[in-house]
Order: sequence, then structure tokens, then C-alpha cells
Amino acid sequence: MAKRQDTKKFFENLSGAGKSIGVLTSGGDAQGMNAAVRAVVRMGIYVGAKVYFVHEGYQGMVDGGDNIEEASWESVSSMLQGGTVIGSARCKEFRSHEGRLKAAHHLVQRDITNLCVIGGDGSLTGANLFREEWSGLLEELVQQGLIDEKAAQNNSELHIVGMVGSIDNDFCGTDMTIGTDSALHRIIEVVDAIMTTAQSHQRTFVLEVMGRHCGYLALVSALACGADWVLIPEMPPEDGWEEQMCQKLSESRSRGSRLNIIIVAEGAIDRQGKAITVNNVKDLVVSCLGFDTRVTILGHVQRGGTPSAFDRILASRMGVEAVLALLEASASTPACVVSLCGNQAVRLPLMECVQMTQDVQKAMDEKNFEEAVRLRGRSFENNLNTYKLLSYRKSSFNVAVLNVGAPAAGMNAAVRSAVRVGITEGHKMFAVNDGFEGFYKGQIKEIKWGDVGGWTGQGGSILGTKRTLPAKHLDKIAEQIRIHNINALLVIGGFEAFECLLQLYEARTSHEDFCIPMCVLPATISNNVPGTDLSIGADTSLNAIVETCDRIKQSASGTKRRVFIIETMGGYCGYLASVGGLAAGADAVYIYEEPFDIRDLQSNVEHLTEKMKTGIQRGLVLRNENSNENFTTDFIYQLYSEEGKGVFDCRKNVLGHMQQGGAPSPFDRNFGTKIAAKAIQWISRKLKESYKEGRVFANTEDTACLLGMRRRAMVFQPVVQLKDQTDFVHRIPKEQWWLKLRPLMKILAKYKTSYDVSDSGQLEHVTRVRPKKVD
Repeated sequence: MAKRQDTKKFFENLSGAGKSIGVLTSGGDAQGMNAAVRAVVRMGIYVGAKVYFVHEGYQGMVDGGDNIEEASWESVSSMLQGGTVIGSARCKEFRSHEGRLKAAHHLVQRDITNLCVIGGDGSLTGANLFREEWSGLLEELVQQGLIDEKAAQNNSELHIVGMVGSIDNDFCGTDMTIGTDSALHRIIEVVDAIMTTAQSHQRTFVLEVMGRHCGYLALVSALACGADWVLIPEMPPEDGWEEQMCQKLSESRSRGSRLNIIIVAEGAIDRQGKAITVNNVKDLVVSCLGFDTRVTILGHVQRGGTPSAFDRILASRMGVEAVLALLEASASTPACVVSLCGNQAVRLPLMECVQMTQDVQKAMDEKNFEEAVRLRGRSFENNLNTYKLLSYRKSSFNVAVLNVGAPAAGMNAAVRSAVRVGITEGHKMFAVNDGFEGFYKGQIKEIKWGDVGGWTGQGGSILGTKRTLPAKHLDKIAEQIRIHNINALLVIGGFEAFECLLQLYEARTSHEDFCIPMCVLPATISNNVPGTDLSIGADTSLNAIVETCDRIKQSASGTKRRVFIIETMGGYCGYLASVGGLAAGADAVYIYEEPFDIRDLQSNVEHLTEKMKTGIQRGLVLRNENSNENFTTDFIYQLYSEEGKGVFDCRKNVLGHMQQGGAPSPFDRNFGTKIAAKAIQWISRKLKESYKEGRVFANTEDTACLLGMRRRAMVFQPVVQLKDQTDFVHRIPKEQWWLKLRPLMKILAKYKTSYDVSDSGQLEHVTRVRPKKVD
């Protein structure tokens, strides 16, 4: 049994006593900003600091008065919705020296010497200039008699930490900015709605998405919806693109497609720097092809709605990290920005990132587009390369694709990408229906380019999927490999898919037919596959859980003091419950990996009782389905109901299979597309390496791999090497990175919990890295 954590112990270096933190949002609003503000406030209060809202961005700082208001724990309750409740404004006055002098005076009046700024590069640049001028501003205030020498000494250092809130994802140094994922959700919702009418009427739709200087939203939404063509500012199309685009649209129709989608970033240009508008594109399609064509400009819809689970988690992690950075800052520490690299929160020098962001625009102005793409970073470059792969050529090697295990949203996007990239790479692609059960029964047929049209946005598994393992049918499977001359295998699925590939690898000694390149892509809502931090489908499931929690809490908006007990799926893996709890603002989450007893349950009830007395009216408790065989959801519900009698009442909800269903999220569409493309490229390399004397023969460990995301990179790992990292009884990895997020969830729910890696063994301290110009 795991060691019980001491929830009374504090991490010594986290004291914020005597410190004051100001938090503001500036520039355009972005979904997730509220979650970031909430995290800053609660983490700041947790460590003993005073935290102040600065309303209306820099304008509020310049105006002072009621615009700078001390925040309480309760003041950020129920504020995980979109936009920014503390307001945001663009402030010309702050750009002047006089404006910054007023702002400094208002901060000194409240002893605020730590600023957390959530905004774009302009807002963060302004914050850094403010910091650089700080000592001079204090001197002026003393000379004017507005503050005394003591106040100047007590507030002699100003520390700045930035978080980037921008739906455009246009800031260098971070893979994702707060709001980007939610904007992609809005775009994909519109595209999915449009596709139904486009298929009905055989129409072409031209969509304009935001991104005046950055094509990220256009590029990723094009990947996520399987668009026929995309136009972005960083990589203008080659001369003659008009003819190429029309030819591709015509070929698509001739292969049976009833719709075409073209996505245009609002800042799209050609090689001469001339703007390409949606109306230009529409007129081109109508005049050249005569297709029925419609234009849709999404506009500010992309900024609206509730933030996605990803944005809530990202903003919460960044907010907590921003407070830590402020507490650790010294006079010599440069202003930093909290960024996301892979799945890790990192701190980067603010002005280096700003300079790189400005360098992108400079490269584009100089028409050095390859440099602009490179400066955008690894994530952007990988997306662009994946999109380029999806073009048409002839075939040769035979590669089979199948789904195994429970269905997961994004599986179809992965199959589509695998099929089209495989054809591009020169292979003949085969689809296997119903997993290995269909394999040994011979349910195998060639699948062509047009067969996977429109698959990206489809939920579940179009190929069909079963949990059947191959061990009992090895002879029949080997026979089918010979009959169809299968040269390589791509298996997309969950824990069973990993087990299947392991069985096939171990069967190579008795069945030479399995001596072919084989790769497994993790796809499961439970996110319980060893060798990867993330699985296809988990993000969609998290969004379903968070949306349901939001609705459940909203249903009680007129009810006083109610606690909801919600059961999530995941088997023995507590990922969905823990990360969903962090995104939904849960008060407690019970999982198998962190053993709990009746004392913990009692403590949680007492904690909720105290919260209810402070004015918070609703509580949320999540339980992973297999967290404890005796402390069932019914038991916990009855315990809370009894112990909370007179203070709050309880309701319970078992979410069930709704967590699997629905259209995949933009993240899962994009992740499935990219990871499958990478897997097929790996298969192509292995086929070439293992092709000798007229046949494919691959029997080494590195020819049977799982492709997973590890920290900041996609890594191919031999499945046999992952055996020791796996708890096969409970079907989970022995080490799981997301456990380090558990203390964050508890802190934001007002628990006195440890935040020390040496104590819990779960929390990895922040990585500090410098931004690289070349990935």
C-alpha cells in the first residue's frame, strides 16, 4: 500500500507571508483566463500572500481606486467559465511614462510588488518595461511627495511573471497559449455543423478563422477536420496554387466526396505578400469549377463559450507555477513567462520569447517563410509537415490497420491519417474489421484514399473494435498475413492493443509471419497505456466529464448547499477522475493509485462542511470506478449524506459510457492525425531496413514498438521493454506522470497539502529552460 501523505506539512520555501500579488488580464480575452486568475488567487492565498484583482487590465492599474481590489478564496468560486471576469482593456495611457508613474503609485499604496500578467506579447512587453523603470518611477514618486522613502524601500523590487492568453497561439516559447484549444473547439463545432449541410447539397465551404499574423488555428483546424486546402501567412502557397487547389478539389469530387472544406487564416497572403481573402477563394472555385460555394467568417465566435478541459488544466497549472516563480524571484531574476513544453510547465525568459515572436514577423516581412515556420517552433512545424504529407501517390508494400479494445474518440482520425500517409509513402493499405477477431476470420480488405473521407470528425471506431487478444488464434492470424501478404501492422487501441503487440512479438520464435514491423498507437479514454503520457481519446473524455460536471453544478444554481458525488470510468487508472477533477474544480477525488480510508473520507466531509459555512454553496466529489472495492460510490454518497446532514444534501451521478462517445475534440483529432502519420513514416523506414532478398524480415526488439508521448517528445519504445514498467494485474503503468497534478487540485480546493517532491514523490519541480530557435 502506498504511504499516506501528511496533509499538514508545508513546503518550507513556499512562504508568501508579507507579500502582495496583483493579477491582471490584458489585451484580447481568451477562454481559460478565469481559470488562470482563480489558480493565482488560490495559490497565492495558500502560501500566505495577499492577492489583488486589477480590474480592466493596465487601465485599472493606471486609474487605481476600486479597480484594485483584494481577492478572497470565495471571490474566485464558480468562475471557470470563458472570458475574464476581472475585465480586460487595451490601455494607451500605460504606454506613456506618466501612465506608468500613476500605475506605480497605485501599486505602492497597496505594497504590491509582484505582478502576474495574463495577456499577449504586447501586454507582457509592457510589463517588462514597467519592471525595468520601477526604481526610477519610485524615485519620481518620492520627489513629488506622493510616497515617502520608507515606502520606496519596502517596495524597491518589482517582480513580473507572464502567462500568455491568446487564442491565436502566436507566442514563441510555448506549445499552447491559454485559449487556443477552446478556440479550436468553437471552430470544429462550426465545421462539423457545416459538413452536414455541405454533404446534403454537394457544397464547397470556405471558412475564415482568426490568426492575423499566425496560422496556427487554420492549420490545426484543417488537420482536425480533414480540410482539402489551407492557407496560412507563415507558408504562402507556391505560385500557381490556384490551379493546384482546383485540381485537388476536382479529384476529391471524382473520388466520391460530396463536400469540400477550405480554411483560410485571416492573415493569409501569397508569395508576393498580397492578401488572400475568403471571397477571393470563393470566386476562384466558382469560376474554375462551377461548384456551389459558400463563405463562413467565424469572427468572435472563436473567443466565446466555456473553456475546454485542456485550457482549464493548462491555465490552472500555469497559475500555480506563476505564483511559485514570483515567490522564488530575486532582484537579479529576469521577468519570465510560464510556458507549456510537451506536457511540462516551464519558465522561460520573457523578453527572449518576445524577441523570437517579433522575429517571426520580421522573417515574414522579409519573405523568409521557411525561417518563420522554424521560429514558430516544433509543434507548429510538426503540424505543417503532417499536413504536407497528406497528398496523393501510388502504392507498393502492404500495411494493415486495425483497432483493438474499447472505442476511443480520435481512432478514426488516426486510421484516416494512416491510410492517406501510407498511400503517400507508397504502400497499399488494408483495413481489418473488428480487431484481431476479424483478423483471424479474414475480415481484411484494401482501403483506399477516398474510403476514409470525412472520418476525422467521426466518434467511436468505424472499423469496429474488439477486446479479443491474438494468443489463442496465432495460427489463423499468421495464415491471414500470408494470404494478404501483409508486410507491416499498425494497431490502434488501449491496454489490450499493447498486450496484443506483446503477444505477437513473443510469438515470433514460433511464427515467422510475425517478423514484420509492428507499431501500436495508444488510444483509450482511460489513459492507462504504459510508454505514453497521453492517449488518443482521453481529451475528448475529459471534456465530456467537465461539461457534465458543469451542467450538474449549474442545475443546483438555485439550490443551497449541495454536494455532488460523481463516478468516472478508467478501470484502475485515476487519470480521468484526477485531471477531470482539476478542470472541474472538484473538492475531492478518490482514485486507486492514492489509497484512502475512512479517516480521509471523514476529513473530506469536514472540509466541505467548513467550506459551506464560508458561503460556497456547492461541492463536487469525483470517484474513479475501481478506486476501492469497499468504499463504493453508493457508500460514499450515503456517508456524505449522513455526515453532512443539516449542512448540505447530496446527489450522485454515474457518468457511464457517455464518457466514450461524441465527436472527438480538436486535440484528439490532431493528436490522432499526427501520431498515425509519424507511425507510418516509422513503418516505412523499418520496411526498407528489413527488406532483404525479396521479402520483409524483422525480428529485432525495435521492430515491435509503441509510439507514445514522453514529456516533450514522441518516442518509439519496444513493447518488450515496457513489460517491466507495467502492472498487468491492474492494467496501469507503474509510474504515472499526472499524479504530480494531485497536490495542485487539493491546493485549489483549499486543502493544506504538501507540495514537496521529496515528501510525496509525485511532484516534479519546474524545469527551467531557455527557448531554442531551432527545434
